[in-house]
Amino acid sequence: MSEITGFTASTATALPLYVLDRSQFEAWKATQPAATQAWLGAQGFNAAAHSVALLPGSDGLAGAVIGVGDRADAYSYAHAPHALPEGSVWQLASELSADEQALLQLGWGLGSYRFDRYRKRNRAPAQLVAAPQGEVADLIAASLRVRDWVNTPTEDMGPQQLEDAARALADAHGAQVEAITGDALLQQNFPAIHAVGRASHRAPRLVVLRWGKESDPALVVVGKGVCFDTGGLDIKPADGMRNMKKDMGGAAHALALAGLVMAQQLPVRLTLLVPAVENAIGPDAFRPGEVIATRKGLSVEIDNTDAEGRVILCDALTFASEQQPDLVLDFATLTGAARIALGPDLPALF
Repeated sequence: MSEITGFTASTATALPLYVLDRSQFEAWKATQPAATQAWLGAQGFNAAAHSVALLPGSDGLAGAVIGVGDRADAYSYAHAPHALPEGSVWQLASELSADEQALLQLGWGLGSYRFDRYRKRNRAPAQLVAAPQGEVADLIAASLRVRDWVNTPTEDMGPQQLEDAARALADAHGAQVEAITGDALLQQNFPAIHAVGRASHRAPRLVVLRWGKESDPALVVVGKGVCFDTGGLDIKPADGMRNMKKDMGGAAHALALAGLVMAQQLPVRLTLLVPAVENAIGPDAFRPGEVIATRKGLSVEIDNTDAEGRVILCDALTFASEQQPDLVLDFATLTGAARIALGPDLPALF
């Protein structure tokens, strides 16, 4: 998995970094030398959100200003690592509250990310003199895990690899993992998960991770793990299928959230459930018109095999309810209609 990048402990070559929003800019600008004021004026710089201005000095670069919008949003700071010169080192020169400094670090860590498993990075991020600790470091690490898992092509991120990811988290935090795989899904009454995943050469499974004290409130986290979605026999067109490696994004989010809960030692009794399948096309693929049994005992008629996510989740959510939880959180890339209704930036929450 990707390491956290964009930070350094060395101040030897650090330059001052001013973090300003538009409401602060004019007052700050008035405190600067006349040459700096003229330089910023010539560029029309006003600290608008996601902007950067490099400040000239007698020996070259003397500092920089990054413009931010919502100071309570970590992504307001995320443009800086790749907008500032490669290899440059920066030390905060503005007065930020402790919360704002934490958000700056979080945004910087997220903005420094590049997925480089299959190719060499073409540039390194600028470095911030800071050392993310505690919750900030755990949040960055969890976010990078989600991005890496979703970005990884299916040949390297199938049901077995999702199970491996859960086992790695369990090993790191002292949790227990079991996987109900292949025909064992039928034997243990998870027929809907089996039906969707049975056509693939990679066996479907339900991954179950448990952690925490029996006396703590019960939290169940569920994530849709369709590692690739062809649409099944109701096959997607090419443009619709192109990015379906991301159909395990719910599982990636659930896995990373479970890791974050354990890293932060939250007082909960955690159960993580990941139904992991490929919705493949083959002789044993489930078909339109079939009536599929479910763990709850209800039958569902399949009208379209590209509506597979709700089929695997019904078994997982029934099992989640059997744990008598205080709270269930379920994450899924569950239908493009949500994107049509709300756009690319707003999640649909139920």
